[in-house]
Amino acid sequence: MEVTLIEWIITLSVLSCGVYYYFVKNFNFWKSRGVAGPEPGFFFGNMKFLITGKESWTAFLRRIYQKYSDEPLVGIYAHREPVLIMKDLDLIQAVLIKDFGNFIDRGMKVDVHDVLSNNLFMLDPKKWRPLRMKLSPVFTSGKLRDMFYLLNECGNRVEKYLEKFDGQSVDMRDIAGKFATDVIGLCAFGVEANALEEEDSVFRKMGLHLLQSMASLKALLKMYLMDMLPTVYKFVGGLTAEREIQKFFIDLTRDTMEQREKMNITRHDFIDLLRSLKEEPNQIDDIELTDGVLAAQLFVFFFAGFETSSSTISNCLFELAMNHDIQDRLREEIERELGKSREITYEGIKRMKYLDMVVKETLRKYSPLPVLMRKSAEDYTFPGTNISIPGKTGILIPICAIHKDPNYYPDPEVFNPENFTDEAVQNRHPMAYLSFGDGPRNCIGARFGSIQTKIGIAKLLQNFAVDICDKTDKNYTLNNRAFMLQPKNGIVLKVTKLSS
Repeated sequence: MEVTLIEWIITLSVLSCGVYYYFVKNFNFWKSRGVAGPEPGFFFGNMKFLITGKESWTAFLRRIYQKYSDEPLVGIYAHREPVLIMKDLDLIQAVLIKDFGNFIDRGMKVDVHDVLSNNLFMLDPKKWRPLRMKLSPVFTSGKLRDMFYLLNECGNRVEKYLEKFDGQSVDMRDIAGKFATDVIGLCAFGVEANALEEEDSVFRKMGLHLLQSMASLKALLKMYLMDMLPTVYKFVGGLTAEREIQKFFIDLTRDTMEQREKMNITRHDFIDLLRSLKEEPNQIDDIELTDGVLAAQLFVFFFAGFETSSSTISNCLFELAMNHDIQDRLREEIERELGKSREITYEGIKRMKYLDMVVKETLRKYSPLPVLMRKSAEDYTFPGTNISIPGKTGILIPICAIHKDPNYYPDPEVFNPENFTDEAVQNRHPMAYLSFGDGPRNCIGARFGSIQTKIGIAKLLQNFAVDICDKTDKNYTLNNRAFMLQPKNGIVLKVTKLSS
């Protein structure tokens, strides 16, 4: 039976209409609920510039936030799915803290082709809660005090490493990344990463490979397939898997545990905590503690530890190079605290008030993570409003935009540590600063990351001055393909050794 041209045209027209309807049928979702927002477009929703790499997540969120300056909530569409951008700080506090029980889920999907995605950051609420409870002890103040000598040792190494660049221009983002990688190697894996000493350090290579893979077109395709065509992704997603990264962390975790078992080594660190969980798997219900799942926890600690800390250190140095008055004041505090011994101690770092203010201001202006993600478990009406959302609605809390809101931070583009005096903090809404999130599902490694960052900055300023140079990108051009904040041209600064 022959099919005529007219029949083909009719068939294609019907299919086209079906596809079009599939993508646009939800586009009245926010308007029907009285929530303002930009008009969505076919296929992309409101994400066109993000998907095509013309806009970074930071720029995207700030643009929406500023355009709807008088709205407490803004409705957008990720392709065809309605997503809510939250602006009102009281409502944000309700989601993160008061009504946390309905917003435990980050709304992120575990990748069936990547066992490392079974980590604390990505897990669904049922698995996250017991695992978080078991992992928290390794990040207590006592544990950090016990590990401080390891962080200090890495600080001494970066000081020695920088001496070879005296009077030269160097990418401080790269150096801070090597320092942070050495710290994570020692404190999380109990092994020498040698990122500073060896140019071909496998740890540093893996970190760079990880960053590059996350900002690649392959990662974009993977995200699209997982969100829009999960059934297709289940069959073809293996083609996008980063096998080398998975193998590295699984082998490293398994081999390190086996070696400690064989040599009867105990360090009371992250690896030992995972060993204890593996030996008593009944401690965590409904979680099969395979080598892959254990490696996933170390993987997320590795990535979060080296990327956020190295980013904060280098961004801080960038601002100090642009603001020598702040750099000089901070160095004076460091020298005053260290005294004649010139040794950095745990108690000394805790006492450096201005250093704390400088680090927090860096995280305000350059938040490594641009957004917090949540998903409602059940139908929810926002307190004091008539706005309701059904269960499983995605929510975005735009950290980067809140941190640049002049209602909370006067002259937000100006680097001003005075934003974090005790008085300024007390007079500001607690949700106006969210670099580590807030509520029960905040960053588990916040204390560790803060101490690591402060040691790196203190060690550098104790012995070196930083300044801008011809190669410094003073405009801080962003890499639009990267989800996390990432300068496209690095952070190139001139370093000069100080006289003793």
